Amino acid sequence: MRLEVGCVIRMECPQPTPLILLLRPRSGRYQWIISERYALTPHVPATEYVDGFGNLCQRLVAPPGLFTVETSAEVDVAAEEAIASGAPYVPVETLPDEVLVYLMPSRFCESDRLGAVASEAAGSAAMGYDQVAAISQWVYQHLTYLPESDPSPVSALEVYARGEGVCRDFAHLAVALCRSLNIPARMVAGYLQDLEPMDLHAWFEAYVGGRWYTFDPTRPGNNKARVTLAQGRDAADIPVFNQFGPPVTPSRMDVFVRPLSR
Repeated sequence: MRLEVGCVIRMECPQPTPLILLLRPRSGRYQWIISERYALTPHVPATEYVDGFGNLCQRLVAPPGLFTVETSAEVDVAAEEAIASGAPYVPVETLPDEVLVYLMPSRFCESDRLGAVASEAAGSAAMGYDQVAAISQWVYQHLTYLPESDPSPVSALEVYARGEGVCRDFAHLAVALCRSLNIPARMVAGYLQDLEPMDLHAWFEAYVGGRWYTFDPTRPGNNKARVTLAQGRDAADIPVFNQFGPPVTPSRMDVFVRPLSR
């Protein structure tokens, strides 16, 4: 199916502020970018590079005062995510080299400290896809979704102790639990069709059966179309923007996802 996705971010900058943005989706195996628009107001020069996780990153210096970033894209994606119950666990020694980084503990995913919790969450599920599905469901059942919770990222251990969080926190815990069982897992940020309330969303992917599969512990019943903006080890790798200097807080962010007829 084809989606039109995008966002408008308005921010007040107290002084010239270097920014790194991750707001352009990239064509790949699971999505194809048909067209896109990217506007900066006031206009400033911007450059782009690809980071170590394959994300498109935009570099610029925002001027003092009100600064607005507007993005939109038409994207071809699958109408729903693939489900592969029974897809097997891939032994560590046979994993592709580029996948190994997603086995390691990271800043917000302390997988080396959650082994017992991971075994509880996976239960008696078969190794591989079924274990990940069990973990995702366990996280959904054991955490309370609170959109007004701490806006700063918290680690998997912290969210497990708190028992609540936002989509980013649910994903952190699920990723850490998968890695504890030697299943590569990565965090993903992007757009989800029919998300309520509409916003940018976070979920995770796990590598089983020789490919990456999508899991969403915050919205397990929403198997709608998704558009990936960025992927990485955890939230530290995939912020909507990184700013350098005095704090910059978005004054407003509007997000939209619209189905389009072919």
